[in-house]
Amino acid sequence: MAFTIVVMEGAFATGVAATLDMLRTACALGAGSLPFDVCSVHGGYVELSSGVGIQTSRLRTMARKDRTTWIIPGLATTTAVAVRERLARPDAMALSKAIARHVARGGRVAAACTAVFLLPGAGVLAGRRATTTWWLAGLLAEMDAQCLVDAHAMVCADGPILTAGAAFAQTDLMLHLLRERCGAPLVDLLARSLLLDGRQAQAKYVAPELLANGDALIARITSAIESHFPHPPSVAELASRLGMTERTLSRHVRRVTGQSTMALVLSVKLRRAQALLQTTRWSVDEVAAKIGYQDASTLRRLLKKLGAGSPRALIAAKHNPLAIVRR
Repeated sequence: MAFTIVVMEGAFATGVAATLDMLRTACALGAGSLPFDVCSVHGGYVELSSGVGIQTSRLRTMARKDRTTWIIPGLATTTAVAVRERLARPDAMALSKAIARHVARGGRVAAACTAVFLLPGAGVLAGRRATTTWWLAGLLAEMDAQCLVDAHAMVCADGPILTAGAAFAQTDLMLHLLRERCGAPLVDLLARSLLLDGRQAQAKYVAPELLANGDALIARITSAIESHFPHPPSVAELASRLGMTERTLSRHVRRVTGQSTMALVLSVKLRRAQALLQTTRWSVDEVAAKIGYQDASTLRRLLKKLGAGSPRALIAAKHNPLAIVRR
């Protein structure tokens, strides 16, 4: 299985560099030969983010069966408007068509962050589970209604399509690919060598205020929840205050954020709990009460479910950011 790193103009330089460094480090640690090319739609010098550039070969699709994995680092676009504008450019449209041909001939595609938005145009996400940067998950669901968008997942692998979350999830995507190619022992060594933490979910990084992505209604919902702790309004109460049915509210929230109204409420609660555990002297029971839970066990289950770690780990990190705490 060979790798082709497909670089687009404006791609995150960190994602491209991390991909190259992880492949080369894996080889140095004993992975043997890991053949890879660095390509772009037209070839030549490609300017990445932050004024960094890279020389590339011209991307070509094979006329026969192809087992190559295309790795596409994320694009430096952080808003829905910017994503749509970037996808409308000729090189993006050409790459989407090339992706469709590549998958049809047996190839695989691994895209991270906003590079995932190239896939709906290729028609390869229908019926598949996928993820992307969490605050744009709603946009992905809107662009491909048949895609099962999992905003919390760090990496989704569904058939020949692999997708990863926000920009630095490129490292998680590479660990997944290298684990397939080289086996778990070597990849665990690689992760330790590069100080890469194992992360399964994006949920603990979600900032509810950014989920709005410019949407006034989501901002109002988030504000209503935060301003009424320890007794935040229920979904029914939120809908009533906003003058709409629960179904209409749910439809709007899912369109914008890619998740349910209750999931949005839980995200706000999680963010408040994390902040209180790390910035106050309150006990776990006191923090649970501050966000509306009668006992700490409910808070512990929420933190575990969303991959945010245990309360003990969060408190330990407050006292010693370098502490290693068993969860």
